[in-house]
Amino acid sequence: MMPELPLDQVRTLLAVVDEGTFDAAASVLHVTPSAISQRVKALEQRTGRVLLMRTKPVRPTESGEVVVRFARQLARLERDAMASLGMSGPGEPARLSIAVNADSLATWFLPALRRVPETVEVCYELRREDQDHTSALLREGRVMAAVTSSPEAVTGCSVRGLGVMRYLPVAGSGFADRWFGPRAGTTPRDLLAAAPVVGFDRRDDLQDTFVRGLGGDRASGRRHYVPTSEGFVAAVAAGMGWGMVPDVQAEALLAAGRLVDLAPGRTVDVPLYWQQWKLDSPSLAAVAGAVAAEAAVSLRPGGGPGAGPAGHGRSGAS
Repeated sequence: MMPELPLDQVRTLLAVVDEGTFDAAASVLHVTPSAISQRVKALEQRTGRVLLMRTKPVRPTESGEVVVRFARQLARLERDAMASLGMSGPGEPARLSIAVNADSLATWFLPALRRVPETVEVCYELRREDQDHTSALLREGRVMAAVTSSPEAVTGCSVRGLGVMRYLPVAGSGFADRWFGPRAGTTPRDLLAAAPVVGFDRRDDLQDTFVRGLGGDRASGRRHYVPTSEGFVAAVAAGMGWGMVPDVQAEALLAAGRLVDLAPGRTVDVPLYWQQWKLDSPSLAAVAGAVAAEAAVSLRPGGGPGAGPAGHGRSGAS
């Protein structure tokens, strides 16, 4: 007979991970710390795996992440079932945690959420994260879904292509005149490699990707870091440096002459994907459908199964 996972032990493990200590979990569950310890040890004996690293705060092991994800999915299913049976609190909405990259959050993702039917009552917890942490959040079950540039599905998740976000190499008009005016014998590659550059954070390598695409090594070491999507565009327009800006954000500024395209026709495309738990949740399905519908009109075609990212994006798209 296949061994079962006792639900009280599973929920206890989740409480310990969420609260960070055995004592805090005991307070939340209204039992003694000794009882918490006994339940966790019993679950580890049943699974034959160490599930927690006894650090401060405690952290799940790789096996522990599997159990924690199961616990969160179980809680989600329980809430959905209670809502369907009319057992949830009056007007109590579903709560969905979603990881989103910064540029999507600043452009097309919020309009996607507006597409969710009003009959679907849901509250969102949006987390802006980079790709590596996004994958960890999905593995640990801390988010139920994510917009990411990784086409590789996290275990227990499904993945679908959304489309491509296109980035243009732009600079403020004054900056462009100063750094990219006529220079005999100087190539665009050399100019871009020498001019000050704006980055989102130290993980943002879109500018380096673009310079390498021209045959260079990397963008200049003279860098400013501006860790918000809107602030990034404002910094570039203000002349702090050149940078890769989503075409949907650059369009109006280019038309107004506030930005200049430094290499017309040359871009970096980042495929985006939607990953979510393999879970029969009506609210999650409604949000996934809304995201796909908005992406179909807001993003460029591409990024289907098997496609890899052309470059790393910013805080979630990399």
